[in-house]
Order: sequence, then structure tokens, then C-alpha cells
Amino acid sequence: MSFSKELNLLLKARYPVLYISTFEEDRVEYTIRKAIKSTSNKAIYTWDFVEGYKTNPNNPRFAAKNPLQALELVEKLTADTPAIFILKDFNKFLNDISISRKLRNLVRILKTQPKSLIIVATELDIPKELSDLITVLEFTLPTSSEIKKELLRLFESLNNDIDPKFLEILIRACQGLSIEKIRRVLSKSIAQYGSINNATVNLILIEKRQIISQTEILQFQDTTSQFTDIGGLETLKKWLDTRKESFSEKAKIYGLPAPRGLLLAGIQGTGKSLTAKAIANEWQLPLLRLDIGRLFGGIVGESESRVRQMIQLSEALAPCVLWIDEIDKAFSEQTKGGDSGTTNRVLGTFITWLSEKKSQVFIVATANNLSVLPLEIIRKGRFDEIFFVGLPLLEERKQIFEVFLKRLRPTQLSSFNLTLLSKKSEEFSGAEIEQAIIEGMLIAFNEKREFTTEDILIGLSQIIPLSQIEPERTKQLQDWVISGRIRLAT
Repeated sequence: MSFSKELNLLLKARYPVLYISTFEEDRVEYTIRKAIKSTSNKAIYTWDFVEGYKTNPNNPRFAAKNPLQALELVEKLTADTPAIFILKDFNKFLNDISISRKLRNLVRILKTQPKSLIIVATELDIPKELSDLITVLEFTLPTSSEIKKELLRLFESLNNDIDPKFLEILIRACQGLSIEKIRRVLSKSIAQYGSINNATVNLILIEKRQIISQTEILQFQDTTSQFTDIGGLETLKKWLDTRKESFSEKAKIYGLPAPRGLLLAGIQGTGKSLTAKAIANEWQLPLLRLDIGRLFGGIVGESESRVRQMIQLSEALAPCVLWIDEIDKAFSEQTKGGDSGTTNRVLGTFITWLSEKKSQVFIVATANNLSVLPLEIIRKGRFDEIFFVGLPLLEERKQIFEVFLKRLRPTQLSSFNLTLLSKKSEEFSGAEIEQAIIEGMLIAFNEKREFTTEDILIGLSQIIPLSQIEPERTKQLQDWVISGRIRLAT
């Protein structure tokens, strides 16, 4: 259901107080006015703390710097007068006992009158005593059709024609930005280049990175990683390759549902993070990294607000890859229940989204310890598949050595005994193999010569692999594979 339809439905049902959390104050006010105008003749009164009621012709600036008086106007209007009161940033006053009490008294009146209050704020902040009285209405970022209308309006004002293919590129690039942000970055492009062209797309991407970084939750990551950079994991690569075109227009026309994502489990250094980066690059999709630790805020309700923000941004940027690193550290069974239920609420919101999302957001979650995750996450329906990324086998270790050495010494690869190195690196992860090569290079560098197979062997001998440091955890993960509960990536 669209925002306008849901708004009119709630107003028709005489919901007394609505709450809209958005940074797009002008756009939401315009949308409210347009929606109400099309279905009713209700008067609209707009209030903010500095200017008061600017739209009150009889008393301009009424209730300026007086939020209590702003509520009293509702009572002053006759009972049968249809009206909508838009109160900007009114969440700042909800914790005041006089405001809270007045609002609760008003609710009883509003249930019998054709009047409603709409609180517009940049953040969701509702006191517990008012949670049953206030209905939260979601106002999403502009859709692709809304962005298209705005772009066409702009090009029309410039008396310029636009190539349909370039228009689609611009629409895709602008997804995830507010209308105001889109207008700003396009104005910047006109000021800098004299027009809107291919360079505009780069400006938009820069703007996106800045916005995403400001959230402190998501990070926009550049990646050049490829599947060829990953040694082994052939089963996983084939699984991913069959889904490469799942986000295409052809797949949509075919009726193919968008893939949900996958969960990669295994000990550290086995290539889980590298796989996430490679997927985004191979599929030519933007890569968003979720700092899951930052989801949990200190203020009550902030964590839930952050997870909703993460979902909204991810879906606005779709199709994209959302990389959730070390999900087990945030949603382990040990952390549940010790934070007044915050983890449970965040987990519930996250799981619901995993199950019900229709957007083209491919989630790649990684976990070092699968056994600590709640069953709600790992059961079928949350992810398309769960893969175990274990320690590389003999041939896979040979591939890993080849990948690293080809990158470091592309013309001297044949001089290294890859077979011997792979035999001597049993129980080593990919990250540990890379570190052994670096150790070998350091030895040769300090002796002012080129490094050899023997130097790498010395490097291997100086490293104790994690599988030997924590053998119990490694065995536990391998037991999961043997039991058939997760799929082997090799």
C-alpha cells in the first residue's frame, strides 16, 4: 500500500495521532497536502516551534515557542470542523509531563471529531506512555517512478532532451537519495559541467558514499575482487554463478524471485569476506557493509530505529549486496536477554525482513561460530543456503599459493614449488598462507635478495594456525558439515 493510500485510510478510520519519521520535511508535507486534497476538504494547519502556525490567517505565528498552546488550538476549533495539524519536531516535547498529559486528553476528543495530529520528525522517539496512542507511518525514500518524474521535470525546465538509456542509468544512480539531495547534486553537476552528463553519475555516487557514511551503520565499499582471487570453494562459486543474472530484467520478466542471500560459516581467514566482495564485483552491484555492532545504540528505541534505517537504505539502493560481517557476535544466544530485550527486538525486526523482503538486496552474512546463532536465523527461509567454508584442501591450498604469488611475482610463478608448499601448509587458512608468504618475503628483503620457496617454508614454520590454537571450535564446525546441516563450499 502506498503512503498516500495508507494515510487516507488511517485518517478515515480516525486515528488521532500519526508519527512520520523522515528527513524530507518538505516532501512529506507536499505529499500529505496532495493526498488530503484528493480525498477530502480538510483544512491543514502547520506548526513549528519558531514560527508557530504560519497557515493560520486569523492569527499568524500563533503558538510560536509554545507547544502546549499548539495543542490547545485543536480544542478551539469547532467539533465538526475537519482539520489536520502537522506538528514539526514535536517529538522533542513529548517527554514533558504537561504535553504528554494534554495529548492524552486530546486523544479522547479526537476519536469523536474529524481531526488528526501528524507529528513529523527526523527520528523516531516516542515515550512509553504514548506508544499506544501514536501510530507510526513509514515514509520511504522516493521510488524509481518518483525519481523519474523529478528528472523529467528538471530536463523539461532546462529545455533538454534525455536519452532513455541515460535516464535509466540516472534513475538507478539516484536510488537511495532524497529528492532534495537529488536536486542538489544535479545542480552541482550543472554548475560544474554546464549540463547533466556521464560525469553526473560519479557525483551522485560520491554523494551516496557521504550519506551512507554519515549513518555510521552502513559503509559503501569499492571492490575489485574476483572469483579468480579465491582459491578453491568451487561448489560455492558454481552456486553463485547460476544466480548471476537473477537481478536482471529478463529474470524479472521470467517471474524468477530475487535471491535472498547466503550465510557463510567457518573459521577466520578462510575467504568469507573476500567472497562477499567478489560477489558484488562479479555481479556488478554496489556493496554495502553493515557494521552490526553499531546497530545497538545506548538510548532506548535507538537500536530498533537504526535497523529500520539500515533496511530502508538497503532497499532504496537495491539491487545491491549487503555484507553483514561476523553476524554471530551480535546475535549469539549468549547476548540475548542481557540488554533489556533490545537484542531480541532487533533480531525480530531483522528476521522478519529476511523472511518477507521482496527487494533485490542480496545478503551475504559471515559467521565464525555457527553454533551460537539462534535457530531463527539459520533455519530455511531466512537465507537461500548456508555454506561451510572450511580449511582448504591440498589442491585448494595450491590454488591459494598460485593466486597470491601470481599477484606478487607474476613472471616468476614457475620458480616456486607450489606442490611442496601446499603439502607443508596443512591446516592453514588462506589468510595464514598469505601471512607465511609475507614472512618469507621479509626474510629475503632483509637479506637483499629475491624470495624463494625455502623462505616461504620458513614463514610457514613460524606460524601456528588457528586450527591448532582452537581445535575444539574447528572440530565443532566440521561436525556440523558431517551431520549434513550445512553445505560444504568446496
